[in-house]
Amino acid sequence: THCFIYKLLDDNLQRMMVGSMMRKVKSRTWKKQRHFRLQEDGLTVGYKSIFFTVSLCDVEAVREGHQSEILLSIADEFPPDRCFTLVFRGRRGNLDLVAETAAEAQAWIHGIRTLLENIENMGESEKLDQWICDWFHKGDKNKDGRMNFKEVRKLLKMMNMDMNEEHALLLFTTADKSQTDSLNNEEFVQFYKMLTEREEVVGLFQEYSSDGEKLSVCDLEDFLREEQLESENSQQRASELIDRYEPSDGAKTLPAMSIDGFLMYLCSSEGSIFNLEHKGIYQDMTLPLCHYFICSSHNTYLLEDQLRGQSSVEGYIQALKRGCRCVEVDCWDGANGEPVVYHGHTLTSKILFKDVVATVGNYAFKVSEHPVILSLENHCGIDQQRVMAMHLSSILGDKLLKAPLNGRTPYDLPSPEELKGKIILKWKKIGGITDNLDAAEEDVSDEDETDKDNFSSEDQNHGNKVLHFMQCFLFQKSKQSLCAELSDLVVYCKSVHFRSFEHSRIHSKPIEVSSFSEFKARKYLKEAGTEFVRHNARQLTRVYPTGMRTDSSNFCPQEMWNIGCQIVALNVQTAGMEMDLNDGFFRQNGSCGYILKPDFLRKPESNFDPERPQDFEGYHPQRLLIRVISGQQLPKLSKKEGSIVDPLVKVEIYGVPQDQAKQETRHIDNNGFNPIWNETLEFAIHTPDLAIVRFVVEDYDKASRNDFVGQYALPFKSIQPGYRHIHLLSKDGTSIPPSSLFVHIGITEAS
Repeated sequence: THCFIYKLLDDNLQRMMVGSMMRKVKSRTWKKQRHFRLQEDGLTVGYKSIFFTVSLCDVEAVREGHQSEILLSIADEFPPDRCFTLVFRGRRGNLDLVAETAAEAQAWIHGIRTLLENIENMGESEKLDQWICDWFHKGDKNKDGRMNFKEVRKLLKMMNMDMNEEHALLLFTTADKSQTDSLNNEEFVQFYKMLTEREEVVGLFQEYSSDGEKLSVCDLEDFLREEQLESENSQQRASELIDRYEPSDGAKTLPAMSIDGFLMYLCSSEGSIFNLEHKGIYQDMTLPLCHYFICSSHNTYLLEDQLRGQSSVEGYIQALKRGCRCVEVDCWDGANGEPVVYHGHTLTSKILFKDVVATVGNYAFKVSEHPVILSLENHCGIDQQRVMAMHLSSILGDKLLKAPLNGRTPYDLPSPEELKGKIILKWKKIGGITDNLDAAEEDVSDEDETDKDNFSSEDQNHGNKVLHFMQCFLFQKSKQSLCAELSDLVVYCKSVHFRSFEHSRIHSKPIEVSSFSEFKARKYLKEAGTEFVRHNARQLTRVYPTGMRTDSSNFCPQEMWNIGCQIVALNVQTAGMEMDLNDGFFRQNGSCGYILKPDFLRKPESNFDPERPQDFEGYHPQRLLIRVISGQQLPKLSKKEGSIVDPLVKVEIYGVPQDQAKQETRHIDNNGFNPIWNETLEFAIHTPDLAIVRFVVEDYDKASRNDFVGQYALPFKSIQPGYRHIHLLSKDGTSIPPSSLFVHIGITEAS
């Protein structure tokens, strides 16, 4: 293989390979000169003074100028045309750099963008070759471009594989075409491909091949129809797959598919477990806002915990990039008449409200066109409320919804389609939506439930009196004055205190939103599940984590989705199962942040109760069979040379209480490279419309808790049947190619 850098040697990339002196900036006072250089592999940037490398595969974007808080803090020292920021995937912090000249900055900015674009456009085969190329460079310690057998064996351990030395030597000798007792880059790729021949895929290929050598169009058509359950236009589909994935021109002209083409198809997005049709917007987006689940963030400004963590506009950027359509802003009176955003009465840092508004305005619609709800938690006095209103109007301009659509009276909520490109303010409002707002201010209660009654019982479990005191202090109810200017900006999301389901049924308007802590929501769910479902069919509900979660941990969102709560706000900055479910659930429908609720959660007179789904008139249970066949190139966890994972696969079902289930395979000793399980797990799915399936790979440890290796979650209704690959994600939700699982999925009606 040839690393693609050598095909792309334009002036910018040549300049990057020579290298440049640039300042790495961590704060206003920490600015160190470093010599940055693009490495020979074309995918790594490093600097000489201290061993430090950045893989461009981990870089999501390059921002020009003063587009980070750190670079803004030194704006008076360095002009924007010399500054740029590398933004990484997941939760890793940015890298802020200042070049010596504007021309040098532009060379790096355009060069990195060229490389990122080419990484994005690489085919599956090229990506695999590049991955192997990366490992070759890691293993080639003396950088002579060759590796002897001892170095190769060491590299295999680095790659998470412990294999038979005799077999490895035979393959090494076969790949050593130059007969130098060492492998160059291209020979190593051939060695790797022989090493990783997929016996389970070869067996499947030969089962459907008429001659054991290739799949004709008819052979492939049979496979698609019988195994992948793709009966519609299967002949045309088979021809398209050969054209798309077959690497051999000779096979294409027949037309037929070789084992290489078959493997490339199975490893592609079309061979993925996730239904490709659900990657685009496929749902009706013209129904009222309350008929959708909305991807939502809590304490969006925080990057860490809610007692001492850093507040940053990066929190809003990351949440919006993840598809969040509802973000939270906690506002407090700040110095010099400027409102600030932070977690009040704590040690979290403060950021300016106007910077938050500007950031939301800049990033609101980069991932999705559908509306963003700005959920205000306002603790400011009248004067700074007026400043807030001014900033919202002047910074957001036409993006901010300031009046009902088309001048109509908002008795009903509009749809996500009608609200495209709009930012909606969720806050309290003086009087009704159509009342004359002449009064300058009005006293009302704070919007959010405090749940002080729940703290005492929860506190007994934690045994933490100090924490209990702090939480009671943080969430005291207070009277607050509202100013008309800010109140006037509230149109479709008026925050109101929840009294009872009966009161809401008689008096509430569709544009009113009530907020519940997870404790209160759970209490109402257990006491009156069906009533809660009906309430959520009429108007929006927001559920947020209890204040007891000082570490910014999350509750499981599934139980709230089960009753139709739309705005289930999570701490997006905190990785874990809860965020895996949230990411997996909102992966469907084009990742636009809005998921249409099932019809039984949209009917005002619905009789659905998640505790008893079998009593529901639309009850249609299904059976899910998952054969976990094999794993591929699982990531290595320990840096220790001889350490190799002992992987097992857990499959978890989340949904209504009767669907909650977990099963796992046995573990495989010392093989994270190509483990084979061939085990079948079976599940009953009582409410398919609400179920989410999560795959987790763990490193088995008999002495302590298993270590996390990778995960992938998706809605049950988005699963494609047949032979499928599951492309694993890290704890942060970022991809870890080429790590995957190979499975066979069967879905049938339950008897």
